[in-house]
Amino acid sequence: MAGLFITFEGGEGAGKSTQAQRLEAHLRAAGREVVRTREPGGTPGAEALRQLLLFGGHDLSLRAEILAHFAARCDHVDQLIRPALARGAVVICDRFIDSTLAYQGYGLGRADPGILHLIAVLGAQVGLAPDLTLVLMLERAGALARLRARGGPADRYEAADEAFHARVADGFDTIARAEAGRCVTIAADRPVDVVAGDIARLVDARLETDAPGAA
Repeated sequence: MAGLFITFEGGEGAGKSTQAQRLEAHLRAAGREVVRTREPGGTPGAEALRQLLLFGGHDLSLRAEILAHFAARCDHVDQLIRPALARGAVVICDRFIDSTLAYQGYGLGRADPGILHLIAVLGAQVGLAPDLTLVLMLERAGALARLRARGGPADRYEAADEAFHARVADGFDTIARAEAGRCVTIAADRPVDVVAGDIARLVDARLETDAPGAA
């Protein structure tokens, strides 16, 4: 069976982790090998960089921050994602290059053309794009309610101001529109089971289309 690379994207509190877990369980029940992972992170080195980027307390320049995200990503892709895809696994990743584009390119970088170009160049060097990206959309008020209910320490992106989160949301919307063949927007303000069912049907249809001998 061919591997399939699926990413979940969206703002804070949209339910990416929950839906990634639900999809993993659905696919495992159907007999697929599944590797569920996250960014930044996924390998020991990338997890160390995650700690630095989210909780390290260091005020990196924007270009340095972008490079750190891509350093973690290259290790993640080389050591975990590519080998899993090569053996036919479905890889489910909570965030990928689209998050760097939305958070660093549009959120922090305010769509500066030089910053967007840097991310595009680095993305091309990674040399791997998702087969399917599920962009979970949730109004900010609903996201904040979920974050409060979840509790725990806020990372530096969660703690950013509302103007930043508005730019991130606009960034994800721009990405989804520009990459309509890869990205599917999902209304995340519905019950978890309803959202999970929609996602499972989308992924099942994609797996059937990609199956050997499919018309």
